[in-house]
Amino acid sequence: MHAKKTRSHFSLHKNMNQHLLDPTDLSVSETDAILGLAMQMINREFDPSRLRQGTKLATLFYEPSTRTRLSFTAAIIELGGHALGFSEAGSSSVSKGETVADTVRVVSKFADIIAIRHPQEGAPMVAALHASVPVINAGDGGHSHPTQTLTDLLTIKREKGRLDNLTVGLCGDLKYGRTVHSLLKALSRYKNNRFVLIAPDELRLPDYIIHAVNDHPSLSFSEQSSLEAAIPDLDVLYMTRIQKERFDDEAQYIRLKDSFILDAAKLANAPKQMIIMHPLPRVNEIAPEVDADPRAAYFRQVENGKYVRMALIHTLLKHNADYRLPEMPPATWQTGNLCKNPRCISAVEPVIPYNHPAEHNTRRCVYCDAEIL
Repeated sequence: MHAKKTRSHFSLHKNMNQHLLDPTDLSVSETDAILGLAMQMINREFDPSRLRQGTKLATLFYEPSTRTRLSFTAAIIELGGHALGFSEAGSSSVSKGETVADTVRVVSKFADIIAIRHPQEGAPMVAALHASVPVINAGDGGHSHPTQTLTDLLTIKREKGRLDNLTVGLCGDLKYGRTVHSLLKALSRYKNNRFVLIAPDELRLPDYIIHAVNDHPSLSFSEQSSLEAAIPDLDVLYMTRIQKERFDDEAQYIRLKDSFILDAAKLANAPKQMIIMHPLPRVNEIAPEVDADPRAAYFRQVENGKYVRMALIHTLLKHNADYRLPEMPPATWQTGNLCKNPRCISAVEPVIPYNHPAEHNTRRCVYCDAEIL
Protein backbone atom coordinates (compact mmCIF):
# COMPACT_ATOMS: atom_id res chain seq x y z
CA MET A 1 0.00 0.00 0.00
CA HIS A 2 1.25 3.43 -0.83
CA ALA A 3 1.19 6.64 1.15
CA LYS A 4 -1.35 9.15 -0.09
CA LYS A 5 -0.23 12.31 -1.84
CA THR A 6 -2.43 14.26 0.55
CA ARG A 7 -2.15 14.16 4.36
CA SER A 8 -1.85 10.62 5.64
CA HIS A 9 -1.28 8.90 8.96
CA PHE A 10 1.51 7.12 7.15
CA SER A 11 3.37 10.31 6.32
CA LEU A 12 4.70 10.15 9.88
CA HIS A 13 7.09 7.35 9.00
CA LYS A 14 7.98 5.92 5.63
CA ASN A 15 7.59 2.34 6.90
CA MET A 16 4.21 2.76 8.57
CA ASN A 17 2.22 1.87 5.47
CA GLN A 18 1.64 -1.68 6.70
CA HIS A 19 -1.45 -0.70 8.70
CA LEU A 20 -5.05 0.27 7.93
CA LEU A 21 -6.21 3.06 10.24
CA ASP A 22 -8.47 5.07 7.93
CA PRO A 23 -10.26 4.11 4.69
CA THR A 24 -8.30 6.72 2.75
CA ASP A 25 -5.03 5.07 3.74
CA LEU A 26 -5.89 2.85 0.78
CA SER A 27 -5.77 4.34 -2.70
CA VAL A 28 -8.81 3.85 -4.91
CA SER A 29 -6.98 1.16 -6.87
CA GLU A 30 -5.98 -0.64 -3.66
CA THR A 31 -9.55 -0.44 -2.38
CA ASP A 32 -10.84 -1.88 -5.66
CA ALA A 33 -8.25 -4.66 -5.49
CA ILE A 34 -9.40 -5.71 -2.01
CA LEU A 35 -13.04 -5.65 -3.12
CA GLY A 36 -12.09 -7.71 -6.17
CA LEU A 37 -10.30 -10.27 -4.02
CA ALA A 38 -13.33 -10.47 -1.72
CA MET A 39 -15.49 -11.18 -4.77
CA GLN A 40 -13.12 -13.98 -5.79
CA MET A 41 -13.51 -15.47 -2.34
CA ILE A 42 -17.29 -15.22 -2.54
CA ASN A 43 -17.26 -16.93 -5.95
CA ARG A 44 -14.79 -19.56 -4.70
CA GLU A 45 -12.24 -18.46 -7.28
CA PHE A 46 -9.54 -17.97 -4.65
CA ASP A 47 -8.03 -20.63 -2.43
CA PRO A 48 -7.88 -19.14 1.09
CA SER A 49 -5.27 -21.71 2.10
CA ARG A 50 -2.72 -19.55 0.27
CA LEU A 51 -2.34 -17.75 3.60
CA ARG A 52 0.34 -19.31 5.77
CA GLN A 53 -1.33 -21.99 7.90
CA GLY A 54 -1.33 -21.19 11.60
CA THR A 55 -1.36 -17.40 11.13
CA LYS A 56 -2.61 -15.75 14.33
CA LEU A 57 -4.91 -12.71 14.49
CA ALA A 58 -5.23 -10.88 17.81
CA THR A 59 -8.57 -9.13 18.35
CA LEU A 60 -8.11 -6.42 20.98
CA PHE A 61 -11.64 -5.17 21.64
CA TYR A 62 -11.81 -2.56 24.40
CA GLU A 63 -15.56 -2.03 23.87
CA PRO A 64 -18.44 -4.40 23.05
CA SER A 65 -18.83 -5.80 19.55
CA THR A 66 -20.64 -8.70 17.93
CA ARG A 67 -20.42 -8.43 14.14
CA THR A 68 -16.97 -6.90 13.82
CA ARG A 69 -15.22 -9.19 16.31
CA LEU A 70 -16.90 -12.37 15.09
CA SER A 71 -16.37 -11.51 11.43
CA PHE A 72 -12.65 -11.02 12.07
CA THR A 73 -12.58 -14.34 13.90
CA ALA A 74 -14.49 -16.12 11.13
CA ALA A 75 -12.24 -14.50 8.51
CA ILE A 76 -8.97 -15.72 10.01
CA ILE A 77 -10.39 -19.23 10.60
CA GLU A 78 -11.51 -19.52 6.97
CA LEU A 79 -8.04 -18.40 5.94
CA GLY A 80 -6.58 -21.30 7.90
CA GLY A 81 -5.43 -19.27 10.88
CA HIS A 82 -6.37 -18.79 14.53
CA ALA A 83 -7.81 -15.98 16.63
CA LEU A 84 -6.75 -14.88 20.08
CA GLY A 85 -7.30 -11.76 22.15
CA PHE A 86 -9.96 -10.28 24.41
CA SER A 87 -13.53 -9.07 23.93
CA GLU A 88 -13.63 -6.50 26.72
CA ALA A 89 -11.02 -4.39 28.46
CA GLY A 90 -11.96 -5.75 31.89
CA SER A 91 -10.71 -9.22 31.01
CA SER A 92 -7.21 -8.01 30.15
CA SER A 93 -4.31 -6.19 31.79
CA VAL A 94 -5.99 -2.96 30.70
CA SER A 95 -7.95 -3.27 33.96
CA LYS A 96 -4.59 -2.95 35.76
CA GLY A 97 -3.74 0.26 33.92
CA GLU A 98 -1.71 -1.08 31.00
CA THR A 99 -1.50 1.35 28.08
CA VAL A 100 -2.37 0.61 24.46
CA ALA A 101 1.30 1.02 23.55
CA ASP A 102 2.44 -1.61 26.04
CA THR A 103 -0.42 -3.98 25.20
CA VAL A 104 0.41 -4.05 21.49
CA ARG A 105 4.14 -4.44 22.20
CA VAL A 106 3.27 -7.60 24.14
CA VAL A 107 0.63 -8.91 21.73
CA SER A 108 2.99 -8.42 18.79
CA LYS A 109 5.09 -11.23 20.27
CA PHE A 110 2.16 -13.66 20.01
CA ALA A 111 0.25 -12.62 16.87
CA ASP A 112 0.97 -11.96 13.18
CA ILE A 113 -1.66 -9.24 12.81
CA ILE A 114 -3.82 -7.16 15.19
CA ALA A 115 -7.37 -5.81 14.95
CA ILE A 116 -8.12 -3.20 17.62
CA ARG A 117 -11.38 -1.54 18.67
CA HIS A 118 -11.21 1.20 21.26
CA PRO A 119 -13.60 3.87 22.59
CA GLN A 120 -10.87 6.55 22.51
CA GLU A 121 -10.27 8.15 19.14
CA GLY A 122 -6.76 7.60 17.81
CA ALA A 123 -6.01 4.47 19.84
CA PRO A 124 -5.30 2.41 16.66
CA MET A 125 -2.79 5.08 15.64
CA VAL A 126 -0.96 4.60 18.93
CA ALA A 127 -1.08 0.84 18.38
CA ALA A 128 0.40 1.20 14.91
CA LEU A 129 3.26 3.32 16.24
CA HIS A 130 4.28 0.60 18.70
CA ALA A 131 3.34 -2.72 17.05
CA SER A 132 5.79 -4.87 15.12
CA VAL A 133 2.94 -6.47 13.11
CA PRO A 134 0.18 -4.98 10.93
CA VAL A 135 -2.61 -3.16 12.79
CA ILE A 136 -6.20 -2.85 11.58
CA ASN A 137 -8.49 -0.21 13.04
CA ALA A 138 -11.72 -2.02 13.96
CA GLY A 139 -13.33 1.22 15.15
CA ASP A 140 -12.09 4.05 17.38
CA GLY A 141 -14.75 6.09 19.16
CA GLY A 142 -16.64 8.29 16.72
CA HIS A 143 -13.61 8.67 14.49
CA SER A 144 -13.14 5.94 11.88
CA HIS A 145 -14.14 2.37 11.03
CA PRO A 146 -12.32 1.39 7.80
CA THR A 147 -13.24 -2.32 7.69
CA GLN A 148 -16.92 -1.44 8.02
CA THR A 149 -16.36 0.95 5.12
CA LEU A 150 -14.87 -1.81 2.99
CA THR A 151 -17.89 -3.94 3.94
CA ASP A 152 -20.22 -1.13 2.91
CA LEU A 153 -18.43 -0.58 -0.39
CA LEU A 154 -18.58 -4.29 -1.23
CA THR A 155 -22.30 -4.31 -0.39
CA ILE A 156 -23.04 -1.32 -2.62
CA LYS A 157 -20.92 -2.81 -5.41
CA ARG A 158 -22.75 -6.14 -5.24
CA GLU A 159 -26.21 -4.61 -4.89
CA LYS A 160 -25.95 -1.64 -7.26
CA GLY A 161 -23.13 -2.73 -9.58
CA ARG A 162 -21.16 0.51 -9.17
CA LEU A 163 -19.56 2.90 -6.67
CA ASP A 164 -20.08 6.09 -8.66
CA ASN A 165 -23.06 8.16 -9.84
CA LEU A 166 -25.00 7.38 -6.67
CA THR A 167 -27.33 9.40 -4.45
CA VAL A 168 -26.69 8.24 -0.91
CA GLY A 169 -28.86 9.22 2.04
CA LEU A 170 -27.04 9.17 5.39
CA CYS A 171 -29.60 9.17 8.18
CA GLY A 172 -29.39 9.39 11.97
CA ASP A 173 -26.27 10.08 14.02
CA LEU A 174 -23.92 11.85 11.62
CA LYS A 175 -21.92 13.55 14.38
CA TYR A 176 -20.61 10.51 16.26
CA GLY A 177 -21.26 7.87 13.58
CA ARG A 178 -17.79 6.63 12.64
CA THR A 179 -19.26 4.36 9.97
CA VAL A 180 -20.80 7.39 8.26
CA HIS A 181 -17.55 9.38 8.45
CA SER A 182 -15.53 6.54 6.97
CA LEU A 183 -18.03 5.72 4.21
CA LEU A 184 -18.31 9.35 3.16
CA LYS A 185 -14.52 9.67 2.88
CA ALA A 186 -14.31 6.53 0.77
CA LEU A 187 -17.26 7.19 -1.56
CA SER A 188 -16.17 10.80 -2.10
CA ARG A 189 -13.28 9.51 -4.23
CA TYR A 190 -15.64 7.99 -6.81
CA LYS A 191 -17.16 10.29 -9.42
CA ASN A 192 -20.51 12.07 -9.27
CA ASN A 193 -21.71 10.84 -5.92
CA ARG A 194 -24.28 12.95 -4.11
CA PHE A 195 -24.90 12.80 -0.36
CA VAL A 196 -28.14 13.73 1.37
CA LEU A 197 -27.50 14.35 5.07
CA ILE A 198 -30.54 13.56 7.23
CA ALA A 199 -29.99 14.33 10.92
CA PRO A 200 -31.19 16.41 13.88
CA ASP A 201 -29.34 19.70 14.28
CA GLU A 202 -27.50 18.33 17.32
CA LEU A 203 -26.17 15.36 15.33
CA ARG A 204 -25.21 17.06 12.05
CA LEU A 205 -22.10 15.94 10.17
CA PRO A 206 -18.99 17.68 11.61
CA ASP A 207 -17.55 20.42 9.41
CA TYR A 208 -14.10 18.82 9.40
CA ILE A 209 -15.48 15.76 7.58
CA ILE A 210 -16.90 17.97 4.82
CA HIS A 211 -13.64 19.93 4.66
CA ALA A 212 -11.69 16.67 4.36
CA VAL A 213 -13.51 15.74 1.14
CA ASN A 214 -14.28 19.14 -0.36
CA ASP A 215 -11.51 18.91 -2.95
CA HIS A 216 -13.57 16.47 -5.04
CA PRO A 217 -15.33 18.67 -7.64
CA SER A 218 -17.97 16.10 -8.60
CA LEU A 219 -19.10 15.61 -5.00
CA SER A 220 -22.23 17.34 -3.68
CA PHE A 221 -23.99 17.60 -0.32
CA SER A 222 -27.47 18.63 0.72
CA GLU A 223 -29.11 18.61 4.14
CA GLN A 224 -32.62 17.38 4.78
CA SER A 225 -34.60 17.34 8.02
CA SER A 226 -37.24 14.90 6.72
CA LEU A 227 -36.58 11.27 5.83
CA GLU A 228 -39.90 11.14 3.95
CA ALA A 229 -38.87 14.06 1.75
CA ALA A 230 -35.43 12.62 0.95
CA ILE A 231 -36.26 8.98 0.29
CA PRO A 232 -37.79 9.23 -3.26
CA ASP A 233 -34.45 10.33 -4.75
CA LEU A 234 -32.09 7.81 -3.14
CA ASP A 235 -30.10 4.90 -4.57
CA VAL A 236 -28.81 3.98 -1.11
CA LEU A 237 -30.31 4.73 2.30
CA TYR A 238 -27.74 4.27 5.08
CA MET A 239 -29.48 4.21 8.46
CA THR A 240 -27.61 4.58 11.74
CA ARG A 241 -28.62 4.30 15.36
CA ILE A 242 -28.39 7.16 17.84
CA GLN A 243 -25.43 5.97 19.91
CA LYS A 244 -26.15 6.22 23.62
CA GLU A 245 -22.52 5.44 24.52
CA ARG A 246 -21.29 8.61 22.77
CA PHE A 247 -23.49 10.97 24.82
CA ASP A 248 -22.39 12.63 28.06
CA ASP A 249 -25.95 13.89 28.64
CA GLU A 250 -28.48 11.04 28.85
CA ALA A 251 -31.40 13.47 28.62
CA GLN A 252 -30.19 14.63 25.22
CA TYR A 253 -29.90 11.02 24.06
CA ILE A 254 -33.47 10.25 25.17
CA ARG A 255 -34.74 13.32 23.33
CA LEU A 256 -32.98 12.41 20.07
CA LYS A 257 -33.09 8.61 20.00
CA ASP A 258 -36.37 8.36 18.04
CA SER A 259 -35.61 11.13 15.57
CA PHE A 260 -35.86 8.93 12.46
CA ILE A 261 -37.61 5.58 12.20
CA LEU A 262 -37.84 3.72 8.88
CA ASP A 263 -41.04 1.71 8.48
CA ALA A 264 -43.14 0.27 5.67
CA ALA A 265 -45.17 3.46 5.28
CA LYS A 266 -42.05 5.54 4.57
CA LEU A 267 -40.77 2.92 2.13
CA ALA A 268 -43.91 3.30 0.01
CA ASN A 269 -42.31 6.31 -1.69
CA ALA A 270 -38.82 4.81 -2.04
CA PRO A 271 -37.46 3.69 -5.44
CA LYS A 272 -37.85 -0.01 -6.14
CA GLN A 273 -34.11 -0.37 -6.73
CA MET A 274 -33.02 1.53 -3.62
CA ILE A 275 -31.12 -0.48 -1.02
CA ILE A 276 -31.29 -0.05 2.76
CA MET A 277 -28.08 -0.44 4.71
CA HIS A 278 -27.23 -0.30 8.41
CA PRO A 279 -23.93 -1.10 10.18
CA LEU A 280 -25.93 -2.67 13.05
CA PRO A 281 -26.82 -3.09 15.80
CA ARG A 282 -30.15 -1.37 15.29
CA VAL A 283 -32.33 -0.26 18.15
CA ASN A 284 -35.64 0.97 16.77
CA GLU A 285 -34.58 3.07 13.78
CA ILE A 286 -35.63 0.31 11.35
CA ALA A 287 -38.97 -1.38 12.10
CA PRO A 288 -38.88 -5.23 11.96
CA GLU A 289 -41.46 -5.17 9.18
CA VAL A 290 -38.81 -3.74 6.85
CA ASP A 291 -36.70 -6.91 7.12
CA ALA A 292 -38.90 -8.74 4.62
CA ASP A 293 -38.54 -6.01 1.99
CA PRO A 294 -36.10 -7.09 -0.78
CA ARG A 295 -34.47 -3.67 -0.55
CA ALA A 296 -33.28 -4.43 3.00
CA ALA A 297 -29.59 -5.29 2.51
CA TYR A 298 -28.29 -4.99 6.07
CA PHE A 299 -28.08 -8.71 6.81
CA ARG A 300 -26.44 -9.37 3.44
CA GLN A 301 -24.10 -6.53 4.43
CA VAL A 302 -23.04 -8.53 7.52
CA GLU A 303 -21.94 -11.52 5.43
CA ASN A 304 -19.98 -9.26 3.10
CA GLY A 305 -17.99 -8.16 6.14
CA LYS A 306 -16.45 -11.58 6.60
CA TYR A 307 -15.24 -11.79 3.01
CA VAL A 308 -13.83 -8.28 2.88
CA ARG A 309 -11.91 -8.85 6.12
CA MET A 310 -10.54 -12.09 4.69
CA ALA A 311 -9.33 -10.15 1.67
CA LEU A 312 -7.84 -7.37 3.82
CA ILE A 313 -5.98 -9.75 6.17
CA HIS A 314 -4.56 -11.66 3.21
CA THR A 315 -3.49 -8.42 1.49
CA LEU A 316 -1.81 -6.90 4.55
CA LEU A 317 0.09 -10.07 5.43
CA LYS A 318 1.19 -10.62 1.86
CA HIS A 319 2.32 -7.00 1.54
CA ASN A 320 4.21 -7.04 4.83
CA ALA A 321 5.88 -10.45 4.67
CA ASP A 322 9.31 -8.82 4.91
CA TYR A 323 8.29 -6.03 7.31
CA ARG A 324 10.71 -4.99 10.05
CA LEU A 325 9.90 -2.80 13.05
CA PRO A 326 10.85 0.82 12.26
CA GLU A 327 12.63 3.04 14.73
CA MET A 328 10.26 4.98 16.95
CA PRO A 329 9.82 8.59 15.82
CA PRO A 330 11.88 11.06 17.88
CA ALA A 331 10.40 13.12 20.69
CA THR A 332 11.01 16.26 18.62
CA TRP A 333 7.67 15.46 17.00
CA GLN A 334 6.11 17.90 19.46
CA THR A 335 4.99 20.83 17.31
CA GLY A 336 2.45 22.75 19.35
CA ASN A 337 -0.53 22.44 21.67
CA LEU A 338 -1.75 19.06 22.80
CA CYS A 339 -5.20 17.93 21.72
CA LYS A 340 -8.04 19.06 23.99
CA ASN A 341 -10.59 16.52 22.71
CA PRO A 342 -11.64 14.45 25.79
CA ARG A 343 -12.45 11.52 23.48
CA CYS A 344 -8.89 11.44 22.09
CA ILE A 345 -6.48 8.74 23.21
CA SER A 346 -4.05 11.53 24.16
CA ALA A 347 -6.48 12.58 26.91
CA VAL A 348 -6.13 9.30 28.80
CA GLU A 349 -2.72 7.86 27.85
CA PRO A 350 0.75 9.28 27.26
CA VAL A 351 1.40 9.65 23.54
CA ILE A 352 3.91 11.37 21.32
CA PRO A 353 2.40 14.85 20.90
CA TYR A 354 1.93 15.71 17.27
CA ASN A 355 -0.53 17.63 15.13
CA HIS A 356 -0.73 18.28 11.42
CA PRO A 357 -1.63 21.30 9.26
CA ALA A 358 -5.20 21.26 7.98
CA GLU A 359 -7.52 23.46 5.99
CA HIS A 360 -8.05 27.18 6.63
CA ASN A 361 -4.75 27.60 8.52
CA THR A 362 -5.91 25.38 11.38
CA ARG A 363 -4.10 22.45 12.91
CA ARG A 364 -5.60 19.07 13.71
CA CYS A 365 -4.62 16.29 16.07
CA VAL A 366 -3.07 13.44 14.13
CA TYR A 367 -4.76 10.90 16.41
CA CYS A 368 -8.39 12.08 16.35
CA ASP A 369 -8.53 14.86 13.72
CA ALA A 370 -9.89 17.36 16.27
CA GLU A 371 -8.91 20.97 15.68
CA ILE A 372 -6.03 22.20 17.82
CA LEU A 373 -7.15 25.49 19.35
